Amino acid sequence: MARPRKPLLSTDRIVATARALVDAEGLPAVSTRRLAAELGVSGPSLYNHFRTKDEILDAVADSVSAQVDLSMFEDGRDWRTALHDWAVSYRAALSAHPHLVPLLATGPGRRPAGLRLADAVFGAMVAAGWPPAQATSIGALMRYFVMGSAIGSFARGFVDDAAAYDPADYPHLGQAHLLAERRGAVDDRAFTTGLTALLDGLAVQYALLERTG
Repeated sequence: MARPRKPLLSTDRIVATARALVDAEGLPAVSTRRLAAELGVSGPSLYNHFRTKDEILDAVADSVSAQVDLSMFEDGRDWRTALHDWAVSYRAALSAHPHLVPLLATGPGRRPAGLRLADAVFGAMVAAGWPPAQATSIGALMRYFVMGSAIGSFARGFVDDAAAYDPADYPHLGQAHLLAERRGAVDDRAFTTGLTALLDGLAVQYALLERTG
């Protein structure tokens, strides 16, 4: 009886396996030896697809950027709505892979999906009438905000032990022990509040820009 064929090694399979490792155990879990073992291949075979571990991690990071929806910059939505919808999609992609946020925070480098993302945001803002320098600042501002919201949970940082918040020391933290239990709602509400505030502030600047020409 013929032996069952092993799945062919491919760039996509390497990236998917490495991403699963990072999601489960963090960036330090990825080594060429560990990855080869997970894939059931010899280490050198990985080098037919990637020259270094850093190239693999770059591809993994870019696979997350590729999950971000960019259609809102092409379908006629106004700049504010487009930024809002993009930020929501961006946060969802990053929140699904929080261990990769520090790598993505270094910038797009030469990663194609990351560069397409930056190009889409910048191009849409310029097309909407923002001067290029301000369009660059908007892209940077939104990236800081979204990545910050995805890299960790504010609510999870509070222990669920009421005794930790002695009212003599912390008179305003009487309900802080409930935050971790409700972290999803707390963090989502914080993101929505911050995003609305950012967009409101940009709308004021945009109105001033229109008035002054």
